[in-house]
Parts: sequence; structure tokens; C-alpha cells
Amino acid sequence: MKVDLSKPILDRNERFAAENRALFDEHGVFVLDLLASPGAGKTSTILATIAALRDRYRIAVIEGDIASDVDAQKIKAHGVPAVQINTGGACHLESDMIRRAVDALEIAEIDLLIIENVGNLVCPTDFDLGEHAKVMILSVPEGHDKPYKYPNIFARAEAVILNKYDTMPVFDFDENEFREVLRRLNATVPVFPMAATKDQGVAEWAEWLAARVESQRARTGA
Repeated sequence: MKVDLSKPILDRNERFAAENRALFDEHGVFVLDLLASPGAGKTSTILATIAALRDRYRIAVIEGDIASDVDAQKIKAHGVPAVQINTGGACHLESDMIRRAVDALEIAEIDLLIIENVGNLVCPTDFDLGEHAKVMILSVPEGHDKPYKYPNIFARAEAVILNKYDTMPVFDFDENEFREVLRRLNATVPVFPMAATKDQGVAEWAEWLAARVESQRARTGA
């Protein structure tokens, strides 16, 4: 007899995720879950996204880290509401954590909620947070072979940001191979080459995200 010990955890997580999504839909909030390795540029991508869209949408951020509140403070310094979740060692966020963080925000005053998940390419993939899209950030210095090593996260992503694109000449990154393997895993996923800290490629990514926000607002009548 085989006992799946993860099933009760995932079942509980799914229940909270459904409640989160219902809450977000009720208020017309589009929720983005950003996934990446440590150092890929999640926070810099969030800051670039805020700069591109803050005149159009009310934005809030939930920051997930094992420890510290450094990233949340960076977001707050730009005048954007941010809530820090410290997992205390856990390698991913879970839906009940998100619900508690949302309780600290004014949900009725948010159009776009960005969740920066814990830096990890394995654990966060299996946990629904109630988000409307998971987006993967891969930085050029990490190498083009990541879709081989972590296929699940690339298969589930609704968009892929190829960050630090300006460093391409410095690193041995085969973009053609990367895109070919990615297409095998996720045939229609858009790829956004970007250098977030230099505002390169941000506009294209921001317009894709804005279209998703508008679709959510139209669907929910917000």
C-alpha cells in the first residue's frame, strides 16, 4: 500500500487557493505569481513593472522570502503597498499565507497584485496561490539549459521573462536552443527579453500584463 503524504497538504492548499481566487475575482484584482531562482531579478522586474504601469493601475506587492524584509522595503520606498511573508525555511509560498497577507492590504483599492515567490525552481510550481498567472523569470547568466533541468516550471508558465538580456554577449547562452526546448514544453508561451534595471524590453512585457489586467476587469465587471 502506498500513502501519498503530500495529498492532504495540497488538498488544503487548493481549498485556500479557491477562496483567494474568489476574493480576487470579486474585487476585479489580477494576481501575478512571479517565479525565479535567487538573483534572477524578481525584485528589479517588479520595480520596472511598477514604473511602467503605476499610472494606469493601483499596484500592491506580496514579497516571499525565507528571511528578511529587504525586498518589501525596496517596494515601499517607491510608494507601493507591500507585505512581507517570511517562510522560516520553507521553499515556497502557500495559499493560506497569501490570504493572511491580503488581509493586511486594502483589496478594494488594488487592480494588480504581484506576488514575488521564494527563489526556487521546484517547490512553488505545485502550489496554487489563487493567482491568475504564473510567470517565470530566467536570467541569462543562469544558462540556457534550465528548461531541461526544471521542465515543470517552464511548462506551467504563462509567460517567460529572459532577464539580464544585455549580458548575452558575455555568457555562453544559446538563445536558439533555449527557445527550441521551451517550445517543446510550452508551445505558445511568450518570451520577453528584458534588462529590467536598464528599462530595456520592459514596455513589451508591461503591455502583455496590462492586457491580462484588462481582461480580468472585463470578466469580473470591475
